[in-house]
Amino acid sequence: MSAAKDILPSETDKLKAIILQQAQRIAILEEIVRLERLKKYGSSSEKSADQHDMFNEAELVDMATQLSTDDEPASEAATPSRPANQKKGRKPLPKGLPRVRIEHDLDEADKICSCGCQRQVIGEDCSEQLDIIPAKIQVLVHARKKYACPSCEEGVQTAKLPAQPIPKSNASPGLLSHIATQKYQDALPLYRQEMILSRSGIDIPRSTLANWMIKAGELIQPLINLLSEQQLSHPVLHCDETTVQVLNEPGKKPESKSYMWVRVGGPPTHPIRLFHYADSRKGDVVSELLAGFSGYLQTDDYAGYNAVAAENGITQLGCWAHARRKFIEAQKVNPINKAGKADVAISHIAKLYAIETEIKTLSDEERYLIRQQKSLPLLEKLREWLDKSLSKTVPGGALGKALNYLSKNWQKLTVYTQDGQLNIDNNPAENAIRPFVVGRKNWLFSATVEGAKSSANLYSLIETAKANQLEPYAYLRKVFEELPKSNCIEDVEALLPWNVSLQGGDY
Repeated sequence: MSAAKDILPSETDKLKAIILQQAQRIAILEEIVRLERLKKYGSSSEKSADQHDMFNEAELVDMATQLSTDDEPASEAATPSRPANQKKGRKPLPKGLPRVRIEHDLDEADKICSCGCQRQVIGEDCSEQLDIIPAKIQVLVHARKKYACPSCEEGVQTAKLPAQPIPKSNASPGLLSHIATQKYQDALPLYRQEMILSRSGIDIPRSTLANWMIKAGELIQPLINLLSEQQLSHPVLHCDETTVQVLNEPGKKPESKSYMWVRVGGPPTHPIRLFHYADSRKGDVVSELLAGFSGYLQTDDYAGYNAVAAENGITQLGCWAHARRKFIEAQKVNPINKAGKADVAISHIAKLYAIETEIKTLSDEERYLIRQQKSLPLLEKLREWLDKSLSKTVPGGALGKALNYLSKNWQKLTVYTQDGQLNIDNNPAENAIRPFVVGRKNWLFSATVEGAKSSANLYSLIETAKANQLEPYAYLRKVFEELPKSNCIEDVEALLPWNVSLQGGDY
């Protein structure tokens, strides 16, 4: 205690400065503790806190006037209420499903009226139940006819077996499609599929299932290459990445991180979602992903994109969803019943998104014009408020971090107003990578690099099929049946999602 007393300055101003620094540090540490508690015990939703209903409205409006005298802070977009006379009801069962008619009749005695006359049928009441028959498993027997000439000994000729997705394997295109869809669409790990097959008397080790998926992923590489070329030729691209664990990766420990990247792009009528496995998050991976691309690139604020974008003349866009997320965190640590700067920022961002909802179905030119008329003035007011708020906020706190993020990324965040085909956020990429994240929670890791690469290809084909309104199983089956027979690039192009015709294949 005496040692601490000796090092304290005697001047009052210096003591006040020390107290202020400590108070700021304590406030930051308390925020960190509150955020960690919320992460562990609170809701993971990014919706604005319910405390909005308890705010002193006058206080919030007064703060919002810093942005605009007539801008009232909008609460989070409310779900439109259902009209009072509209009942929710049960959705009808799909018309395309086969119907099995089951007739229910009166007993013979009940068909006689109490007056003695025979009752006549005047109609019927129908109700529907959804029924399910477990998956039908069958064995395809390929009988290849053998021919020989009875007059000479020229030898025997046998009919050829059609090209198969995996030569010399007993896995049909239908089985491969089923396994791939169950794992990459339904997030069902191979060990569970092994158990399900076993209940039907089919014993296929998961190692065999894994080997089939690797070979299936390698088979579709020509399609992936075509999709990649078409995607990179379009002027707008979204990218995101997440971690994946690969146990047997040369030169790396089993517990080390690798990455699954996603690229989303292509024309609006033919959206393309491609996954790419890499052992790192370094710039050379970004260079490989963006090789040959020039246009608009929308990402989070990961710095790994910056150098590659600058070298290739790529225009970068920021993500307003990320910016909003920072203010949501700041809002969560704000005292209840007290409005703060985070609420003002969230309110203003909500207005930017309201404009996007309004123009969602319009043409690119119309979207551009409305953004110039409505979004730019809002952004100018937000920038003015941001500059004033930065100097009055502790940098290390949640609010300070949110404000600094907004300031640092401002230029990228406003690029979307320059072209009607651009998005306000990177949600297309984040939504595309979500099925992989869900699947990872179930299957946990990839055993080999080959498995991770094949998984990336299969995720790519399934997610692109879904984006083009195709049912994944039906599309994969078509690809696995036809791709082994392809002899030229035209045959492969015919299997692109927008070129195929599937019976009952709408998603």
